[in-house]
Amino acid sequence: MDYRIIGDSCLDLTPEMKEEGKIKIVPLTLQVDGVEFVDDDSFDQKKFIKAVADFDGCPKSSCPSPEDYKKAYGEDEVTAFCITLSAELSGSYNSAVLGQRLIEEEFPNKKVYVFNSRSACIGETLIALKIQECAEKGASFEEIVEQVEAYISRRQTLFVLENLDHLRKNGRLTGMKATLVSVLNIKPVMMGTPEGTIEQCSMGRGTKKALKKMIEEVGNRVSDFENRIFGISHCNCPERAQYVKEEIEKRYPFQKIIVADTAGVGTLYANDGGIVIAF
Repeated sequence: MDYRIIGDSCLDLTPEMKEEGKIKIVPLTLQVDGVEFVDDDSFDQKKFIKAVADFDGCPKSSCPSPEDYKKAYGEDEVTAFCITLSAELSGSYNSAVLGQRLIEEEFPNKKVYVFNSRSACIGETLIALKIQECAEKGASFEEIVEQVEAYISRRQTLFVLENLDHLRKNGRLTGMKATLVSVLNIKPVMMGTPEGTIEQCSMGRGTKKALKKMIEEVGNRVSDFENRIFGISHCNCPERAQYVKEEIEKRYPFQKIIVADTAGVGTLYANDGGIVIAF
């Protein structure tokens, strides 16, 4: 089957995936104090982090337009699979679905499916790899949709952030008690729920202890390690990502471990020093 994979720019690519060029990224736009940053190859992470640090207000993101997605799907009859940020966190999913309707009106024989990742960053990455795996095994369009949706329902995402200000200001911490973080240096271990929202599942005093708690949570949640790929993405903290990778390797026999840098949208929510894992 001839197919293409499209992701919004919250999907983190490993260096190998970037080199292969099999996944087309549709960029979101970030705004900080009236200045726009396009989340594409031109994105300057250091400049963005500094702009956010100097800004007292709330940075925002704008999702791609339906036309942007329509163009990315391709004006042909090649099957397209799209992966977006959780619909509970962004309008990217709804925009992608509208783009799907537009392209299908022009190309009635074209098959397009939009996956709501119910996650972000490396959680989206693992979905892309699952689509590739299914397609390479010869699965049909309908089989890929069924198998990947089943995968999304059991895939889990955890993260530890150095700073929660962006999530708090953007109203993404529903159900969480964020006040302890700044007062007592408590770093919560957070999880993406099956519905695509964010909840707290554990905590530690300081980042190192929180990362250890997060690593322990992996063992509490998984038994079929050999059948899973473990993904890590980080925001400007490769040493932390390497620490998590090494600890996971020591404890759990995952099929494979991948590491990716997070870009613009991931930086907006994860903030400098954030670590996101999915499995």
